[in-house]
Amino acid sequence: MTVNLLDFDAEKLAGFFSEIGEKPFRAGQVMKWMHRFGEDNFSNMSDLAKSLREKLGEKAEIRSPGLIRELDAFDGTRKWLLAVDAGNAVETVFIPEANRGTLCISSQVGCALECSFCSTGRQGFNRNLSVAEIIGQLWWANRALGREPGGERIISNVVMMGMGEPLLNFENVVTSLNLMLDDSAYGLSRRRVTVSTSGVIPAMDRLGERCPVALAVSLHAPSDALRDVLVPINKKYPLKELMAACRRYIEHAPRDFVTFEYVMLDGVNDTVSHARELVKLVKDVPSKFNLIPFNPFPHSGYGRSKDAAIEAFKAVLMDSGLVVTTRRTRGDDIDAACGQLAGKVMDRTRRSGAAA
Repeated sequence: MTVNLLDFDAEKLAGFFSEIGEKPFRAGQVMKWMHRFGEDNFSNMSDLAKSLREKLGEKAEIRSPGLIRELDAFDGTRKWLLAVDAGNAVETVFIPEANRGTLCISSQVGCALECSFCSTGRQGFNRNLSVAEIIGQLWWANRALGREPGGERIISNVVMMGMGEPLLNFENVVTSLNLMLDDSAYGLSRRRVTVSTSGVIPAMDRLGERCPVALAVSLHAPSDALRDVLVPINKKYPLKELMAACRRYIEHAPRDFVTFEYVMLDGVNDTVSHARELVKLVKDVPSKFNLIPFNPFPHSGYGRSKDAAIEAFKAVLMDSGLVVTTRRTRGDDIDAACGQLAGKVMDRTRRSGAAA
């Protein structure tokens, strides 16, 4: 049985080469071919001996998720539906901007957290993605975008904000983050890699100790009563504990603040009163806010906040001294915007009633 080398970070890849009787430094050569050059054919790895290339061809493979469908939005956003097995697929999104290119990566097939306003959460949950299936999304996107070896980097930022809760797939996500940061692989800065969480507090603490990258917290409500409805994991990890965890994380983080993501839902969480509650909630947490106009999907039961409501809400936060941005909706014409990713999920939780 062959092993997929995309599953290995530098340490595990060196261990594999030792196991097959090869010197560990060969791992660094193969890592560059795989990740920096996007090569999946051992025979093309010209600085390896022919005998080693033949041995790798027998014992290993480099296999990313396979393309099912690609969609291009009017604003240049690109979305790929990638097969991870016979019954499941995940969605990966590339968002080009003037000074950066951001790739939004999935960490699970579906999501078990049931956030009420999220299309992914409505699809149910099947399983965690492997390292190869997570890092393979970045590998695939680099190839699809046509980056030349040694050429200008097209993907400058990675956000783990796609399908799933990254911190519920902790070990595979951390291994993938190590590859993103490794200079022999993708060489991204910790400041340019962001993990988004709904607030899995024990794993937030572990991430700060193991692999501190930029952190985004899906907040969406200023009170426990409302957040219990919108983000049900709040019943297990309430806001007071979450704010304390954010303060602990900042001690390790590459940035001196936490980003709070806040989806604006018409008449639900978008009043001036809600904004004032938020100011009190985060007064001891160095933070910035990213306000996200809700992206509708069929039968969501929610509407997008009015522009005037968003501006009034934003003004309260800014007048208190908080840094606030309003996210420009990208890719909504191909359902690639925040909260719209659904993929194809063979739902083991049976919440959705059928596969998406």
